[in-house]
Amino acid sequence: MSTTERSATTEQKLLDSALEVFVAQGYHAAAMDDIAERAGVSKPVLYQHFPGKLDLYLALLDASCDAVIDRCRQALASTHDNKTRVAAAMAAFFSYVAADGGAFRLVFESDLTNEPAVREHVERVTSECAAMIADVIHDDTQLPPEASRLLAVSLVGMAQVSARFWMSESSGITQEQAVELVSGLAWRGIRGYPRIDDQ
Repeated sequence: MSTTERSATTEQKLLDSALEVFVAQGYHAAAMDDIAERAGVSKPVLYQHFPGKLDLYLALLDASCDAVIDRCRQALASTHDNKTRVAAAMAAFFSYVAADGGAFRLVFESDLTNEPAVREHVERVTSECAAMIADVIHDDTQLPPEASRLLAVSLVGMAQVSARFWMSESSGITQEQAVELVSGLAWRGIRGYPRIDDQ
């Protein structure tokens, strides 16, 4: 294994360990000592990769935000049928929230949103996902860009809040049922804006 590969492996181990600590304890209570110990490295090694706790948190947050945005992009690209697209986009958020590790807590439940760099990362999820959805709405309906974006932000908000609520409540509703319920509600609303090729 080359030095570069060893460094990348160590960095990934540090990120995995940091995720566990941040999810369990929150940013403020998490200690770099705990993260180094969990990763099985010395503190100097940890600081070689990440100069401070905020740098480590932002690296994790970046990866987590990218994961949500990628899931949304794949969902929208998976079909040209808009009813199926709505369901796929909702499923992307629910599957992200349900994934092992609790990374969604960094994105949607951070205790550090008063830090501008963190807030910027978190808002990127809403803005980038909404921008992709707004493009689809605009292309299909010819609604003005501002209106398309407002509808898109509403759909993203619905997906985020309902997925987090479902995860925290554990009320006996399966993930599949939850996606079906929420995407059904979203579709009943969004289909009211006719496709331009239906007019």
